[in-house]
Amino acid sequence: MLRRAPKSVIDGQMPQTPNNHSVIARAYAPSDQEACLALFDSNVPTFFLPSERQDFADFLAQQTKKWPYQVLERDGRIVGCGGFALEPDGSTAALCWGMVDSTLHGIGLGRILTEARLRSAAATPGVLRVRLDTSQHTQGFYARFGFEALEVTQDGYGPGLDRWDMLLRFDDRQRQFWQTDI
Repeated sequence: MLRRAPKSVIDGQMPQTPNNHSVIARAYAPSDQEACLALFDSNVPTFFLPSERQDFADFLAQQTKKWPYQVLERDGRIVGCGGFALEPDGSTAALCWGMVDSTLHGIGLGRILTEARLRSAAATPGVLRVRLDTSQHTQGFYARFGFEALEVTQDGYGPGLDRWDMLLRFDDRQRQFWQTDI
């Protein structure tokens, strides 16, 4: 079932999480690199392998200048990050390097981050679908947004970490859903 993202996701003001912690999204800045690497480290080894850290650091240094990448701040602290890249076909947005501080899983930050990225992708002219690869630990989370599994590769990221390739198609209903405020 699809859920609507509040209008506030577009204008930078985010909903509150438990205990009335307000959350905002903003564009990634190079000064955020260490905080984002700390988020990565908090998710090793369950969600990322230690060997992926350098790839993420390289992505932050090089790719965030090309594609929409954002951070979530809660009470002035970076607690999540993620973005998407437009693939060469111009019609596919690929979610990339999305993560939330592992001590804050389960309070809605991942939902807020994913909704913001999907709204941004839906507002990008020509985007017809959103692709991602994730693990067995988060595939169910993305399925709740309408992503469908295309392929599952056992140990695709490394021993014990399966790769799930998933796709969300933006038909007219989906695009309208992600572009409509509640």
